[in-house]
Amino acid sequence: MAYTIVNKSSSFMNTKLYTSTGNNNLAISGVGFEPSLTWIKKRNVVSGSDTNEWHMWADQVRGSGYYTSTNTTNGQASTTNDLKSWQSDGFTLGTDNKVNQGSTPYTYASWNFKAGTSFSNSAGANGASLASTGSVSTDGGFSIVSYTGYSPNASTVYHGLNSVPKMIIFKRLTGSANWSTYHHSLGNTKAIGLNTSTTFDTGAGYFNNTTPTSSVFSVANSGDTNSNGNPMIAYCFAEKTGHSKFGIYNANQNADGPFIYTGMKVSWVMIKRIGTDPWVIFDNKRDPENVTERYLMANTQSSETEEGSSVGIDFVSNGFKIRGTSGKFNSTNSGVQYLYMAFGQTLVGTNNIPCTAR
Repeated sequence: MAYTIVNKSSSFMNTKLYTSTGNNNLAISGVGFEPSLTWIKKRNVVSGSDTNEWHMWADQVRGSGYYTSTNTTNGQASTTNDLKSWQSDGFTLGTDNKVNQGSTPYTYASWNFKAGTSFSNSAGANGASLASTGSVSTDGGFSIVSYTGYSPNASTVYHGLNSVPKMIIFKRLTGSANWSTYHHSLGNTKAIGLNTSTTFDTGAGYFNNTTPTSSVFSVANSGDTNSNGNPMIAYCFAEKTGHSKFGIYNANQNADGPFIYTGMKVSWVMIKRIGTDPWVIFDNKRDPENVTERYLMANTQSSETEEGSSVGIDFVSNGFKIRGTSGKFNSTNSGVQYLYMAFGQTLVGTNNIPCTAR
């Protein structure tokens, strides 16, 4: 039986759905905490004149005046009309179509993550370690790290987690750069782009062929992770029992797909084939009935879609079960593997309620 110090996992990561009004200062509440990172995606188009909208990432380390989008290599953009501010139970929006399109009600998904405790760390000599500032929740296993690249030397960067990150998403905030991602299942020699459907890239320039520790991650001379003189942001995730899990699974080429044990009842999962397929996101708010079929794709601005009837994911009490065959999450080809990051509901711990299967 799994035990956890996270009494309520939705206190650190929660999906909040809402409908647009097109009115300025639209207040969205019910998140359950004050988000440190809010990721918003428009789900639908209503008429032929509608367009699919970009993803919108805003975080409190950079401030509400900036956003980035995982469907593009663009650096951050300044904004006064997307996410305007955060509150104790949610956030306030402007009228940009990415977050609050008017004239016709549109549906949106917001995925919210809590850090909340500020930190700073000074630089070491000759760029051996880079100065960093950020926000962290050690209990929730999430930190947002801001630093300036120094590519003449391989460097370390303090992340604040007090535990080893299993996944780190990097973005250079100026110019054009991939959302290069470290995933422990790929190891420290490979990076995979959150903004692409392609497979991983191999090279020491990303992470200096060095596994993160409980205090720092490593970067070398890649412009995606350590661009000299340019501002960088890194989103770091550590595993927390009963709350988060980051791993890999094998396709079984069968409509009765593989079961992936996470030790928790999953409520949100993002999956990427180690090959050419998109990053697909399922959650139990957009599609609360099993089989959960509706997904959004992190690397495209496409609307919400589904693979087909009864093809998707079952969220069960201790993990998730793939239903059906699709290149996106259970290929019919042999030897295909998939990365995943998952968040969920705690099973049992102090003041927790046992979780039952759905």
